[in-house]
Amino acid sequence: MEFALQKLPLVVLLIPMFSFLVLAFFGNKLPRGGDWLATTLLFLNLALSGFILFVFGMTGRYELNLEWFNLGNNSFFGMQKFFAGFQIDALTAVMLVVVNAISSFVHLFSVKYMEGDAKYKKYFSYLGLFTFSMLGLVLTNNILLMYVFWELVGLCSYLLIGFWYENKAPQEAAKKAFIVNRVGDVGFFLGISVLFLTIGSLTFSDIFAGVEAGKLAGGTLTAAGILLFCGAVGKSAQFPLHVWLPDAMEGPTPVSALIHAATMVAAGVYLVARIFVILSADALTVITFIGVITAFISATIALTQNDIKKVLAYSTISQLGYMIMAIGVGAYSFGFFHLVTHAFFKACLFLTAGSVIYGMHHVQDIREMGGLRKKMPITFYTFLMATLAISGVPLTSGFLSKDAILASTLAFADINGGITILVPILAFGVAGLTAFYMFRLLIITFLGEPKNKEKYEHCHESPVQMTLPLILLAVLSFFGFFSLNPLSADHGWFLTMVKMPESLLAGTQGAMYHILPLEEFEEHLHHAHGTAMILSLVISGLGILTAYLFYYWEKINADKLAEAIKPLYNFSLNKWYFDELYDKTAVAFTMGISKLSGWIDAKIVDGIVNGSATFTRGISKYSGLFDNIFVDGIVNLTGGLVGAFGLIFRKFQTGKIQTYIAFLVFGIIVLYFVFRVF
Repeated sequence: MEFALQKLPLVVLLIPMFSFLVLAFFGNKLPRGGDWLATTLLFLNLALSGFILFVFGMTGRYELNLEWFNLGNNSFFGMQKFFAGFQIDALTAVMLVVVNAISSFVHLFSVKYMEGDAKYKKYFSYLGLFTFSMLGLVLTNNILLMYVFWELVGLCSYLLIGFWYENKAPQEAAKKAFIVNRVGDVGFFLGISVLFLTIGSLTFSDIFAGVEAGKLAGGTLTAAGILLFCGAVGKSAQFPLHVWLPDAMEGPTPVSALIHAATMVAAGVYLVARIFVILSADALTVITFIGVITAFISATIALTQNDIKKVLAYSTISQLGYMIMAIGVGAYSFGFFHLVTHAFFKACLFLTAGSVIYGMHHVQDIREMGGLRKKMPITFYTFLMATLAISGVPLTSGFLSKDAILASTLAFADINGGITILVPILAFGVAGLTAFYMFRLLIITFLGEPKNKEKYEHCHESPVQMTLPLILLAVLSFFGFFSLNPLSADHGWFLTMVKMPESLLAGTQGAMYHILPLEEFEEHLHHAHGTAMILSLVISGLGILTAYLFYYWEKINADKLAEAIKPLYNFSLNKWYFDELYDKTAVAFTMGISKLSGWIDAKIVDGIVNGSATFTRGISKYSGLFDNIFVDGIVNLTGGLVGAFGLIFRKFQTGKIQTYIAFLVFGIIVLYFVFRVF
């Protein structure tokens, strides 16, 4: 029984792969392309993940190691063996449930949303492959194998973003996502290389032991941490590699919920959480400021977007910034807690957006909507619940996790002082902006009068296969799922299970950041909790009130205000001109290098090759002439002379004995006279 339990994580990993293989090879022979099989298997996987959470999450850590490959003896490392396997701890067990839950709901939602698509079977097979890749990333205990699954997740993202590749926009979005992520992944791989060269192992437990023993320290440790974080910058769409995520909305909307709201983009946060204990003070400082800058920039962009999925995309980037910032300031548990709560309410938001798009016959511009509450009541109330959660309104899961993060930023600034005060200022500001733009989205979409009468008249509530996942996700956005206390999750099951670990570098000082021992940090956090709660409620409340003043009561004319601050409005509407900046710099530089390389290849490399060919042809021509005239001339002359002599001597070869006797006598006479003379 114990052996079977230990192998259960492998079963959970392989079930989605089985789904992918069956649909990929036999989907055309199965009823409905095998969607029922894929969906059933994922719900089975969710049940098994829940069991793993209950058994392993409550009993402690379990790890299985197997020899992966052997490099043999070498002069640098000696005998080098690589081990790989899986580990189950609180972090892994929770992520298994999150990934399988979101994937299951997306499978069910997609049954109706994708109905009639020409590539229906392929779509569900891709979902299975993605789920397998994500579960592998979560389960592995080896950072190199994590990198393998990390890249496989990137491949699945490319396939799903570009799913409708017959259109140009998905093609471009898929390429953009793939290339931008590779930029971050180069840093990730270099960080892995630093770990291997200094510690000699790539298993997490060995890495942690090596850092604790001092094998990797100082500036090298900081560099390794920042390089590893580069992978998270790409995958979790952090500044300055955040530009791919909004474009990724070109994929099917359920894919946006699965990959770009709850799971794949959370992989970067998971990575940072996994290596948190070895991050130096300076590395954590970089992580903190990247997170808070990302949260602020994307929140300001979300204010003015009019595509329902683009608003949610920038909201996702902002919340990912929150998570990264939380881990950076030392609030490991709260950052991961927000990852989980965000997974549920953001998946709910994306799927409700999909329900709206489905009901509005693929209209995504919120300026074409309005009044949908009457036509789509279930979609409206689930969207409202998720909006309350992301805005940090009490009685929601989002309130519990965001409040804890904001308290952590206050504690961080109190401990470190100086410029770190910017972190809570921006974090609280983002909380207000989030509440404003989310209620702007809700009011314009669901309240007021319909803008497009024709679309509105034909609009209807989505079928049960789509509304059931919305209801389940809305329920999971309620505080009671995580804690019985609506004001704090400290004694709830999640924070009881996922405890803040003690940093292996506790007590060290960076340029701006002091890593305190865990007890001291928690004491500062306790003092900041009440202040953070009051401030977050006031600021979020002001954000919601302002949204109603602008878009529901219309006490302030949004269009006139936009005209009055047109430069700022355009700056936000055009996404801080990041795409244009990158087009003029990185893209132009790359294209310039490509053109220069093409010119060098065509003119210099090909010129040398073609010149060599011309020279060779010239030499060959003159060699041919020499051969034809001189060499062949001598040969032909020799042959001609031989032939001429042959013609002459042939006259003497008559075949008559009398003639030969006469020539013999004549020759003797001639020789006689010659010898007489000389």
